[in-house]
Amino acid sequence: MRILSGICVYLQIAKSFLRGIKGTSFKRTSREGWLAPAGLPHLLPGSNLVRPAGASHPSRLVLFKFRVVIRLSDKQQAFGLLRALLIGVVAVMLFASPEHVAGQQVVDKMVATVNAGVKTELITYSDLLWQLALQPNTPLDNPSSADLNHALRLLIDQRLILQEAEKLPSIAPKSKEISDARDELARQFSSQTEFQQRLLRVGLNSEKLDEIIEQRLKMEKYLDFRFRSFVVISQSEIAAYYHDVFVPRLRARAPGQIVPTLEEARVQIEKTLTESKIESDTDAFLDTARERAEIVMLNAIE
Repeated sequence: MRILSGICVYLQIAKSFLRGIKGTSFKRTSREGWLAPAGLPHLLPGSNLVRPAGASHPSRLVLFKFRVVIRLSDKQQAFGLLRALLIGVVAVMLFASPEHVAGQQVVDKMVATVNAGVKTELITYSDLLWQLALQPNTPLDNPSSADLNHALRLLIDQRLILQEAEKLPSIAPKSKEISDARDELARQFSSQTEFQQRLLRVGLNSEKLDEIIEQRLKMEKYLDFRFRSFVVISQSEIAAYYHDVFVPRLRARAPGQIVPTLEEARVQIEKTLTESKIESDTDAFLDTARERAEIVMLNAIE
């Protein structure tokens, strides 16, 4: 609505300008003896008056970089021009106020683009805030530079994985999977109310939330397909982890507690080693993907 109002005002400016420019008297200025509309140098100091090649005086005038070209004659009146300029000044004050401009810079600020050979995706400041909102115990009021840059790194990695994942349409999650994942995410917060308040604070609606969750499920399925299926944990690795890591760590954390046998801890250790290998393989994949991808930083996050 605000944008539409701005367009209407600018149309009125153009209309008034065209109506008023019909008559403007000229006076000679000190700038190379060129002719300029009376009163204009005072209102717009440093205005660019354009002199076509071979012409003895400027026959075109460009205001506010609107690229509106008007031909001037010697039998014109300055009142209409000044009226148009006054409307322009008011419009600039209304629609380019520091508060409005600052708001646009924060909400719609372009941060980076990522292209892994599939398409170019934009990451905005809003994306960073949404990422933070979905992380429990992460402050949203005046987020720190460290939190924002960490969120940016996560989003870049997610975009790289997602572009690879979208090559496999068969891994698209079902509606039930998205709904279950959304409920699981909400349970990570102290209450449903806190979860909803965080979403509201950063302007993350339910439709966009489901889109983010769908993307995360695609990435999980892709990583499982690419790495989990090929992970093999040997019995010697399980035994080595039990003696070198599992038992010493348990005794340090809970002295006097009965230590489970190797057979009792086998399933837990195998799961731990599997997740560790998947994480290591994923890191290696991302290192290669970052080197090949075109990642452009548009604005620094401070």
